[in-house]
Amino acid sequence: MAEFRVALSGDFRKADGSPTFPDFDLTPLLTAKNVETVYLDNVSPLKGEQLADFDALILLAHRFDAGSVPKSGRLAVVARFGVGYDTVDVQACTTNDIALVITPDGVRRPVAVSIITFILALTGKVMVKDRLARMGGPGFAARGEHMGVGLVGKVLGSLGVGNIGAEMFRLAKPFDMKFIAHDPFADKAVAAELGIELVSLEELFALSDILCVNCPLTPETHHIVNAERLALMKPTAFFINTARGPIVDQKALTRVLQDRKIAGAGLDVFEQEPTDPNDPLLKLDNIIAAPHALCWTDQCFAGNGAADVKAVLDVMMGQLPRGIVNREVVDRQGFKAKLEGFAKRFG
Repeated sequence: MAEFRVALSGDFRKADGSPTFPDFDLTPLLTAKNVETVYLDNVSPLKGEQLADFDALILLAHRFDAGSVPKSGRLAVVARFGVGYDTVDVQACTTNDIALVITPDGVRRPVAVSIITFILALTGKVMVKDRLARMGGPGFAARGEHMGVGLVGKVLGSLGVGNIGAEMFRLAKPFDMKFIAHDPFADKAVAAELGIELVSLEELFALSDILCVNCPLTPETHHIVNAERLALMKPTAFFINTARGPIVDQKALTRVLQDRKIAGAGLDVFEQEPTDPNDPLLKLDNIIAAPHALCWTDQCFAGNGAADVKAVLDVMMGQLPRGIVNREVVDRQGFKAKLEGFAKRFG
């Protein structure tokens, strides 16, 4: 029986050939019958000729654009390692009968936990108190000047209340905060269940004591956090972004933080990644920064990997995988034919 061939983008391996993320367990693929798994060369964007003889691709951080689509027409699924897909040309996938799959179950809890980490670190002034403790006597003498902020009764706001946003609110329940969110696509039943008041965009910025970004990067959300909206925030408010950097006008955020117009920010994502060490934002003492990796834990990567592997094996069996982004591909005859062919060969 012909093999089902799975490609992994080259950034899943280090230069010495060892796995970049050992917690990504490939055993279910490596032990599956009729499956061959191959690492691609470490190039980005991927080239179409690299993928000509593959049925599935598991994609880490490399870009997949129109030039990445193989002319063979064989590729059926791109399984993105994570939930962000701004590195993938979605329309090119759909046009060529390729399902784009993400891993919401793998990142839901880890990213929500990272948001809670920022909330507690910012309001507890953890970074400042760490420095004070290292100063000895003078630091201890100054500790009363750096009082933290209690959470009871404070307003936790979210720009977006989907998979991760809803999980963030679930985890924050014991803090006895008031929950608000703005999301034109919000599931009203979920919002009601979690006690979230859905508000306008302007109200979200004006009312939140802690404002978190939990929406995807799209043309509509690019720079949705801008100078005008940041100006609505309370001077005591904190801003947190663990989603995507370009959702925020970073220069506007930098000015607001420089001028102490808000209390501080927790940032795991930036408009330019990797960051420029000389970026004025990184010189500020009222931010906590992480290199787009705060949610990176053994459990997060194990969960993402398991979800991608399952999606690929589902496609091999002729079944629809979970987490399809371009849902319209499901009704395309070319994609249906691919699934039917796999079902006959491997199902």
